[in-house]
Amino acid sequence: MSASPLQALIRVQRRRHAEGLLLAAVCAALVGATSTLLLGLSGWFITASALAGAAGLAAAQAFNVLLPSAMIRLLAILRTGARYIERLSGHAAALRSLAAIRPVLFAALAAAPPGEALALSGGEASARLVQDVDAVETRFVRLSAPWGAGAAVIAGLALGLLAGWLPATAILLAAAAAILTARTLARRLSAPAGREIQTRMGTLKDAAASLSAAAPELRAYGLEAWAGQTLATRGAAVDAARLDAARARGWIALSQAAILGFAVAAAILLAAPAGAPLAALAGLAAAMAIEGLAGLTAAFDQDGAADEAADRLDALLRHAPSEAAPAPRLDRTDLRLRSQDFAPGSRIAVSGPSGVGKTTLLEQLLGLRPAATGTLMLGGADIMTLAPATARAAFAHAPQDAALIAGTVADNLRLAAPAATDEDLWSALSDAALDARIRSAPAGLNSWLGDNGERLSGGERRRLSLARAYLRPAPWLLLDEPTEGLDAATEALVLDRLAARLDRSGQGLVLVSHRPAPLALCDRRIDLDDAQKRPGDLRRAS
Repeated sequence: MSASPLQALIRVQRRRHAEGLLLAAVCAALVGATSTLLLGLSGWFITASALAGAAGLAAAQAFNVLLPSAMIRLLAILRTGARYIERLSGHAAALRSLAAIRPVLFAALAAAPPGEALALSGGEASARLVQDVDAVETRFVRLSAPWGAGAAVIAGLALGLLAGWLPATAILLAAAAAILTARTLARRLSAPAGREIQTRMGTLKDAAASLSAAAPELRAYGLEAWAGQTLATRGAAVDAARLDAARARGWIALSQAAILGFAVAAAILLAAPAGAPLAALAGLAAAMAIEGLAGLTAAFDQDGAADEAADRLDALLRHAPSEAAPAPRLDRTDLRLRSQDFAPGSRIAVSGPSGVGKTTLLEQLLGLRPAATGTLMLGGADIMTLAPATARAAFAHAPQDAALIAGTVADNLRLAAPAATDEDLWSALSDAALDARIRSAPAGLNSWLGDNGERLSGGERRRLSLARAYLRPAPWLLLDEPTEGLDAATEALVLDRLAARLDRSGQGLVLVSHRPAPLALCDRRIDLDDAQKRPGDLRRAS
């Protein structure tokens, strides 16, 4: 059976951080062995010292306290140092691996078919990139757990054998029972709860993101209480799943405590003929052998959440990103839209009633939505047969809903032209009639905009998106309602500067608008009507 995309990615990271993970495993084994030897030896030492003291002065003086006490101190130092190195090395390797996985996951999301990628909400995408990736951390950290558990059990058996084969057998059987019991309970109780936590947390984050985006409307309509109740309901579902997971951990802990108690009692009883010091040694060795399995049982408990997270991540990682390479340019950039031919530099108005599919047409040109074969042609080639990067290289797009990142003005503008100079940015802002507003800000191009440009008005966000499109060196501008929300004077200024820019650059224009002033810039028109929209189609369209 071939490895899943996530498994393959994890294997790559394990090989890359093999040294750190191996060091963590060796240190975990050292922790398990020294912990068991330390407690067993301490039990023997305390019991033997008490018996020697009770036997009289001569026996007490003959008893060697220096060697056992030195061994106890050495084991304590080794255990402390090994535990520190194991945690440091193991978690460092795990965190570096997760840091490498997230960019790959984001690249796979970007490489997914547009219909699938755009269907994933912001809250759900955040849950995949943060929560689900965190859940698979156990795939790295747990690698040292079997080493520690194995070393603890082997050390316990070695100490048990000092008291006889029967105590050692009891320790071995108890360790096997503890592992099997923990594994069974984890599969039946922890796994379902862990899966539910991952799924319900994604639902909660999705709801929180959507309601946060709609906060102004919710306040305007007095729906704050409804929004709060909605989030409370989602949160209660997460809490219920977490409570189930806590119950599962409780049952596992109870079973381990019971097995530990039986193991200690059996080891002491079976070792009693060898003397009280060895019986104490066997009993404490049994306790630490079972206690040393804690890391392994914790990994069993986390398997459900990790498996669900892995399934959710695999669904995204199915789309491997292609090697980054410059998009090939077409020799021709003429357009054919809905049986009409347009030469480079044409100015095309797309009109029609709301909901007919004007925005959809622009998104089809960009390869964001499928188009019927032969309806859209670029350079004589069907848009649907071109590589998305090739088609997109021909267009600069200012969408109807301007999307801005949480960053500065310059950060947002340079998304379209990373190498643009400040002079280029100011020129684009001037053509979008936004330069005066940005110059008046104390930080200018370095002004912070907040999430989705929240510090700008709707019209300013739209003009910033327009300036960003101006910076992209493409033969065609795709503008969707570029002057919506602007007053008449600002609209006239924006359109005058747009016309001047088109005259200078020779760019073509495909413009969607319901307003007469922008449409007047165009010399060609495509009229869409309701007959061109499929019945029942609820695609976003304007």
